Amino acid sequence: MIDEFAKGNLRGRLRRDREALLWKLDGLSEYDTRRPLTATGTNLLGLVKHVATVEARYFGEVFDRPSPEPLPRWQDSDGSDQWAAEGETREQIVGFYRRTWEHSDATIDELPLDAPGHVPWWPEPYTDTNLFAVLVHVLGETVRHAGQADILREGLDGRTGLRAEHEQRIDEGARAAYRAKIERAARTAAPTKA
Repeated sequence: MIDEFAKGNLRGRLRRDREALLWKLDGLSEYDTRRPLTATGTNLLGLVKHVATVEARYFGEVFDRPSPEPLPRWQDSDGSDQWAAEGETREQIVGFYRRTWEHSDATIDELPLDAPGHVPWWPEPYTDTNLFAVLVHVLGETVRHAGQADILREGLDGRTGLRAEHEQRIDEGARAAYRAKIERAARTAAPTKA
């Protein structure tokens, strides 16, 4: 009973955060979804592509249920899963992510939480694991990258939040006043140099 509750709860959270990550692309130009927004090149469409690749590997290879999507060998990872090449479209990457969800959800549905898995890219003695640990790990990865996407999107146009239906109109004046209040507190707390 508790296993099915845990599995359902974790999978529900994963589904929620998958959708939140994709929502960060809504309404943006092709350029804004792809352009590097940090010094390390982090970009919104690249986050989606990366999370799709991570999920495809963990719910595929780890449980000997390879993804139907073509993936390079994990040993050959070169960072190209973190950005969209010129020939890749947003629709292709989002489609890859959605198809990966189907494959991942099938793995989650068909296996018990204690189903053994093997993660060859994890260090010993952690390579042997189970579905529960992988589900928690992938949820953590998805949440982490959805949070990055939230900050990147806020930097582009001020939009924040988990889902479109909960989004509120941006009150620029209230937002500026709140930010100024935090800035004053930071300056007051920081020691001044003479």
